[in-house]
Amino acid sequence: MVASCISLACAHEIAMLYNTAFGSSAVACNYMIVCFLGGYFAMGRGLYFLSKKKIISPGTDLGKSKTNEQVQANDANTNDLAVIGLILNMLSASVFGCRLLGVTSKLFVGQVPWLWAAGIYQIGVCIFSYRALDTLAATFFGFTSVLKFAGSYSLLYQIWQQDEPVFPVPFLVVFAILFAVLALFITIKSLVDGLYLLFYVAYCIALACRPHGVFEGGPQGVDVTIFVASALMSLIYQYNMKASAKIPTGEGTVKALLSHSSHLKLHEGKDLHAPYLGYSKYADAEVLGFACSVLASFAITVTVDPRAPLATVVIPWVVVAGGILKLLCGSVAFARGKTLESSAFILYGVMWIIWGLTRYGGLYGTSRGFQVAVGIIALMLFNCFIVFCTVFLSISWFIYSLTFLLILISFLLDAVNAMPAGYDIAVTVIFGLTSFYCFLSALFNSTFEGSYFPVGRPIVQLSGVGGGSTKCLHLPARKASSVKQIAEIMKNGGACGIPTDTVYVLVAACNRPDAVEKAYKTKCQAQDRPMSLWISSLKQLEPTKHLFNPILWDFMEAAWPSPISLVVPRGEWVDFLGMKDSAKYVGTSQSIAIRIPDCSVTTHLIDLVGPIAVTSANPTGEADTTHHNQVYAKLGDKVDAVLCDGPSPENIASTVVDCTKIESGNIGFFRVGIVPKSQVLQILEQVQRKHMQGHTNGSVAMVGQKKQQHLSHAISNGIHAASPEDSALTSFTNGAFSADEAGGKL
Repeated sequence: MVASCISLACAHEIAMLYNTAFGSSAVACNYMIVCFLGGYFAMGRGLYFLSKKKIISPGTDLGKSKTNEQVQANDANTNDLAVIGLILNMLSASVFGCRLLGVTSKLFVGQVPWLWAAGIYQIGVCIFSYRALDTLAATFFGFTSVLKFAGSYSLLYQIWQQDEPVFPVPFLVVFAILFAVLALFITIKSLVDGLYLLFYVAYCIALACRPHGVFEGGPQGVDVTIFVASALMSLIYQYNMKASAKIPTGEGTVKALLSHSSHLKLHEGKDLHAPYLGYSKYADAEVLGFACSVLASFAITVTVDPRAPLATVVIPWVVVAGGILKLLCGSVAFARGKTLESSAFILYGVMWIIWGLTRYGGLYGTSRGFQVAVGIIALMLFNCFIVFCTVFLSISWFIYSLTFLLILISFLLDAVNAMPAGYDIAVTVIFGLTSFYCFLSALFNSTFEGSYFPVGRPIVQLSGVGGGSTKCLHLPARKASSVKQIAEIMKNGGACGIPTDTVYVLVAACNRPDAVEKAYKTKCQAQDRPMSLWISSLKQLEPTKHLFNPILWDFMEAAWPSPISLVVPRGEWVDFLGMKDSAKYVGTSQSIAIRIPDCSVTTHLIDLVGPIAVTSANPTGEADTTHHNQVYAKLGDKVDAVLCDGPSPENIASTVVDCTKIESGNIGFFRVGIVPKSQVLQILEQVQRKHMQGHTNGSVAMVGQKKQQHLSHAISNGIHAASPEDSALTSFTNGAFSADEAGGKL
């Protein structure tokens, strides 16, 4: 109903452009209906959540719209948001197509928000396409978003000048080549999608053939064609998402032909989008990153008049393509464990944004200053560090970063008025061709098996570099098999980095003193910062409940699971956990910090291996690690495995509470982390009030001496014990059974 009303409103607005006699009342009525429908829907969804799914207004239940076909489609990693990107292509094409068809008499600034909306939303579709592991679609929507911003800039230019801006030829020809190459690779996925991209090849050629670009009739004619093609493509996509009988799109046709080829073999399988380290939600973004370098480098080959720099359409190609999209690629690269590549993309993106806005935005005039040269030298120093690091990465990345250094040198020479004739054009062409080779290499290597465009080996090979894939296992935390594998490593004496409800930590099984000692030395632990003890539930301490103060026991029950670590007096209960010789590394001689984490992965791991000794996954004195990549960077060659779950939910560690004097009603704070002091004090107050009212649960059932001996023997072998009343104790080490005097089982 909302879509129908908006369509009617748009139709009335178009009719008003032809004849003002239609009036605006019909448009207002349609939008009023949209407002009422939106309010009704918002109210219905609000009641739905407030009533805990008991009140469902008619027409607002989203659960019924999930069909089996949709669930199956989502499981196949389909890119459902591609339809939105196609509709946005219709939106931008209609702005310029309406001018050719006579719907509007001229192009004006009021149409800029439509183009901005299309460009910004397509960057969002680009990001979600990476989430859907669709690299080619993400690259395509990144390309089309640049075209939207270029068109909006052309309309904005009329604010400053009456003349229409000029569209230089070089980067438009390069853009057409990039679209053509991308079309060839998308054809492997679907013939119809590949043919659709050819319209954008024609569009870039039409822009290059007309000096005033989007204001000319030729490009506007292609816009009309793109509008029709995008409408047909969106209909096909939506129909195939819902219907059982699909409209043929040539999907898999080229793939079937390539299967018979002995030269080209498609790169497929579960490792197609495997990240360099651990777990990632995104596909690789290097293809778009290198393509943006190509566009930005050929854009700055255009010589502009410093007195009128805005007359040439350069800013969107440099700032959006070279800057904003490159920052996006850097973020995706970091999420995939490519720290160096991420740093390079982010640095180059910042440089393109700064230089594009200052040089081609009119802020960088004919006068030069010392501060400009200093800023460029600072960028050069950062890039020199990246060049040095790429020596250990690959030859292609080394040449790519080195040629970018040549561009920075040209900027420096220009700042001091010492630019040789033709030097700037030469280095930008060299950098552009290098980037184009890297673009082809990333496309081929992600699509086909083999090195058709080799990236080259590292110039300098170090034994420690690249060891993460062989020496230190990186396992995704979202798989139960990974948690089981980590548990086996810990049972065999390994030290591992794992995610928690706070930051990443380094853990070892308490019943393996060698592993605890290894973790302690790996951490370079200071004497005043001992390791702490983590359990999965209080049932593991239930046999020793009589050794705890009743108020402390109730306080632990009320406070856990949570990011609260309680420092409790050290006592005989420690010996029941089977720590043996590792006990000297956990806590101090007087106290020990203990916690139950509020993290299902961590507690499940403790259920498998028993209580664990824990310390933060970073060398003593350094900041806490908040990503599995940081664990690898700081301790990757010293730990046996890392359980990877991306960014940690918090940036600070747990709150540490001193409970050694809780029997007198006093607690202290060693460190305040996520949980504030007021919340901890409130929990303590509730426990104290409960004891004052005589409703404590601190009574302890005494057991016989014989049963206590059985219990001590079982726990010393590494137990996860139930309560003594159940008289059933489960051993994680031997699984043996023996009967006590009462006939129970150990």
